[in-house]
Amino acid sequence: MNKKITVKCPICKTLVEYGSENFPFCSERCQTQDLGNWASDAYAIPSDSISDEQPLDETQPQHSIH
Repeated sequence: MNKKITVKCPICKTLVEYGSENFPFCSERCQTQDLGNWASDAYAIPSDSISDEQPLDETQPQHSIH
């Protein structure tokens, strides 16, 4: 009873066997597309914290260290 483990490629949803050359992707093309998605900020991890890109609320007092 040698059961093969498969998952769906995160890009094209093709079944991929565990341990294959580009696992968890089905091909180098899907692997490269996923990398490009990360590089272009197509993926984002949601956060409740203030990021550097969000403007500061001008009504809040600003704290400075002297």
